[in-house]
Amino acid sequence: MRLMSTHQQPPSPAPSADHRDDRPTTTPTEIAWFAGLCDDDYEFLGVPDPGLASSWEHCRDIVLTADRNGFDNILLPSGYQLGIDPVAFTSAVAPLTEQIHLLLALRMGETWPPQLARQVATIDRMCGGRLTINIISSDLPGAPIESEARYQRTQEYMQALRAVLSGKPVRIDGQFLQLDLEPPSITTTSGHCPPMYFGGFSPAAKETAAAEADVFLTWPDTVVSVAETVADMRQRALRVGRTLRYGLRTHVIVRETEAEARAAAARLVSKLDDAEGEKIRNRSLDTTSVGVGRQNALRENASDDGFAEEALWTGIGRARSGAGAAIVGDPDQVLAKLRAYQAVGIDAFVLSGYTLIGECDLFARHVLPELSHRPFKPVFEAEGR
Repeated sequence: MRLMSTHQQPPSPAPSADHRDDRPTTTPTEIAWFAGLCDDDYEFLGVPDPGLASSWEHCRDIVLTADRNGFDNILLPSGYQLGIDPVAFTSAVAPLTEQIHLLLALRMGETWPPQLARQVATIDRMCGGRLTINIISSDLPGAPIESEARYQRTQEYMQALRAVLSGKPVRIDGQFLQLDLEPPSITTTSGHCPPMYFGGFSPAAKETAAAEADVFLTWPDTVVSVAETVADMRQRALRVGRTLRYGLRTHVIVRETEAEARAAAARLVSKLDDAEGEKIRNRSLDTTSVGVGRQNALRENASDDGFAEEALWTGIGRARSGAGAAIVGDPDQVLAKLRAYQAVGIDAFVLSGYTLIGECDLFARHVLPELSHRPFKPVFEAEGR
């Protein structure tokens, strides 16, 4: 009997137990790290360091450090103007890893889905089925289109990818894709499409995520605001007969004491020139997005010391367009903050810190052993059930 992913389940009247707000905070969650493929590693924020620039050697070492430290997954980001190509990088690093899953960022505006699916399936085979996908609703570089149309294209591309990666014929007659073809001979290790992670805050982005994603990613915010985002997305998904899991992409600074953590945060921005910080923020292609606007508002409404609430510091946003805040504190404070997010529905964390290798080691030493965690495992059900 053929199998299908949860994306293809018939409508369900309510979320499963794993998606309820009242589930215990000891429920295993996915703890992922971040590889700086887009020139995003610093000792001092905004001060480039050739030794921390995106290179095969440095990014490989980040991935292998996270693998050795026991992280469940690692985000391999993508930016047209910045850093190195994630598809080529993932294909090279996959055979070097032992247990960590690889969260490969794919920019939909730069791809042709059937061929991309063959690449993804090949890489998934190379890492023994440990590949996951982060979908980015990007423009074709140099040829931007209006936001709603871009998300429509992204949705059609996601549908095509899911079909091909699940070994199924592709039958799409859409605005951007007109496809009628059989799947290629190569499939993923499981025979199913790897889990798709997706983020975005515009109405079009949220509807695309509700209809097509497996994990909705949000950026750092107050616990109350994150709870509101999860509740909003849960209702959007239910309206189309689906359930999602929820992830939080945030930075972290953990030290043995709160004073040391705050000192590390202050040191990180101690050489940052505001003009240089603005230049760094503006070089990203998503500077006008709704999500970036929310991060800017979080920073602008923070207290004089940059904290938006207990243990949530916004100083990183002074020189970063995307995720612009960090969980800062001693191990107990960081653990409490993660559990507070988990209590309002977060199932996965994609963490980073500066430097990416140094903070990875610190988090693995001080916090990771206290967390019940494991890689995201999709559920497949038989057709007709």
